[in-house]
Amino acid sequence: MARIIVRVWLAAVFAGAAVGAQQRSIDDFFREFSDEWVRLNPNLAVATRYFTGAEQDRLDQQLTSYTDAANAERLAAITRGMGELARFDRSRLSDVERVSADLLRYQLQSYVEYDRFTTYEFPLDQFNGANISLVNGLTVVHPMRVPKDATHYVARLRLVGPRMAEAVAEGRARAAADRIPPRFILQATITQMRRFVAPLPSMNPLVTSFSEKASSIDGLAAGERTALAAQAERVIASDVYPRWREAIVFLESLLPRSADHAGLWRFEGGAAAYAHFLKQSTSTDLKPDEIHEIGLREVARLEREMDALLQRLGRTQGTVKERIAQLKKDLAYPLTEDGRTQIMSEIDAMIREANAAASYTPPPMDGSRPGIFQMPLRPERMTKFALRTLVHHETVPGHHFQIGLMVENQALPRFRQARLFGGTPATSEGWALYSERLAAESGWYADDPEGLLGQMDGELFRARRLVVDTGLHAKKWTRQQAIDYGIEASEIERYVVMPGQACAYMIGQLKFLELRDRAKAALKGRFSERAFHNAVLAPGTVPLDLLEQEVTRYIRAAGN
Repeated sequence: MARIIVRVWLAAVFAGAAVGAQQRSIDDFFREFSDEWVRLNPNLAVATRYFTGAEQDRLDQQLTSYTDAANAERLAAITRGMGELARFDRSRLSDVERVSADLLRYQLQSYVEYDRFTTYEFPLDQFNGANISLVNGLTVVHPMRVPKDATHYVARLRLVGPRMAEAVAEGRARAAADRIPPRFILQATITQMRRFVAPLPSMNPLVTSFSEKASSIDGLAAGERTALAAQAERVIASDVYPRWREAIVFLESLLPRSADHAGLWRFEGGAAAYAHFLKQSTSTDLKPDEIHEIGLREVARLEREMDALLQRLGRTQGTVKERIAQLKKDLAYPLTEDGRTQIMSEIDAMIREANAAASYTPPPMDGSRPGIFQMPLRPERMTKFALRTLVHHETVPGHHFQIGLMVENQALPRFRQARLFGGTPATSEGWALYSERLAAESGWYADDPEGLLGQMDGELFRARRLVVDTGLHAKKWTRQQAIDYGIEASEIERYVVMPGQACAYMIGQLKFLELRDRAKAALKGRFSERAFHNAVLAPGTVPLDLLEQEVTRYIRAAGN
C-alpha cells in the first residue's frame, strides 16, 4: 500500500523555556482557555452541555453571532491562546499532555490559517449554510428535557431572524468582492429556503419540533406549553419568515451575476484556498494532482474487484455502475410508509446485532442526549443495498465507537473530549470508512454477497470523490463532467460548497490501513488487532501525523 505523506509541524512551536508556566499547569491552561472559547461560542455550549448552572442557562438562551466583530473577538482569543500555549516546555509534559498540546496547537494554527480563506465560503447554501444550521441548532441539538429548556428554546428562536440578517450581510460582502456561488448552488439554496417558508407558521419545523418535544417534558404544564408554542409561532410569522424571504430576494438578485463554473479555481487566489481546504480536511500536504491520482488508482482497483464478485452472482451485462444500479433497484424497499417502517426496523436490528450501543450524532458531555443516527429516507436511499455499510459507518464500529469513546475518556482534557476546536475529518471519516472495510474483513458479510458489494461500492464512491473533488476545484471540471464520472448531482453540490471535505474519507482510511500494515510487519506474531484499534482510538480525532506518532509508540511498547 502506498504511503500517505502527512504534514509535520511539531518543532519550534514550543520553542523557548516555560516562561511563567510554573505558575499554572498546562491542564489549568487547557481548562481556562476552553472555558473562554465556549463562552464566545454559545452554539458550542448548547451542543456540548459544557457548563452547568447559571452559566449554562445564560448560554442556552443565545445563538452564536455571524458578525465581523464576533469573529474578530474569537480570532483574538485564538491568537492569545497560541501565545500562552507556546510558553509551556514540551519536554516537561506527560505523554497525554504532549499530545493534547500538539493537537491544540494544530487546531489553533488551522483556525488562524482559515481566517485568510473565509471569504471563499458563502454563508448561505443548501448543505450547511446559516439557513440550515440555524434550524438544526434548535430542532436537533437544543435540549428539551426540563421546563426551562422550552423557555430557552423560544429565547433562542427570537435570535434566529437577527442571525439570518447577519448571514445575509456577510453574503452581501462576499458578493461585493465577486465571491458568488455557482448558479446551480444559488438555485438549490433558493428552492430549499422557499420550501422552509411555504407552510403556515404553525406547521414550520421550528414550531412542530418544539411542540412534539415539549409534550414529553415532565413538569411543563399544558397551558405553559401551549403559550410557548404560540410565542414560537408568532416569532416565525413576524421575524423568521420575513428574514428568510429577504434572504431569498438577495440570492435571487445574484442569479444574473452567477455562472455555472463550480470550482475554486475560478477565483483569484482560489488555488491557495483549495490547498488550505485540502490540508484542513486531510491533515496532509498532498497536492490536488496527488490526491487525484490516488483516487484513479483506487477506483480502478475497486472496479476490478467488484466486477469479479458481480460475475460470480451472475450479473455479467453492462458496466459495474450499471449493474450496481440494477442491484439497488432489485433490493429496494417499497416507497410507502410500510417500507419506511421496514427500513428503520432493519437499521435497528443491524445496530444491535453487532452491539447494543445507541444510534448516532455526537452526544453532549453530560449524557443528556444520546448519539443520534439520522438517515434521510429519500427514494434513492430506500434500498437494502449498502444499508448495512451505512449503519457500520455511522454507528458500530464507526463514528459512534470513536466519538463515544472520546466523550467518555476522562483522561483527556475536556477540549479533546468535546472537540471544542473542531475535529479532524481525515481521522473521523477515515476511521468510519476503515470500519466499513473492517466489518467486511471480520466476516460480517459472509452470507451476504450483495451486502459485500454494497461495502465495496461505498468505498468506490469515496475513491471517486477524490477524483471529482480535485477535478472540480483544481482541474476545471464542470458539474456535468463530475456527474458523468459517476457521482449524483446532490453530492456534486456538496463538494462545491465544502471544498476538500470529501477527500478526508479515503485519505484517512488509507492511512489507517498503512499504519495497521506497519504494525503487523513490525510485531509479527505479537500483533493484536484489538490492541492496534485501542491505540488508534485512544487519542481521538487527532491529525494523521499525531496518529502516526501514537502508533509508533504503541509498536515500540508492544515490541518490548
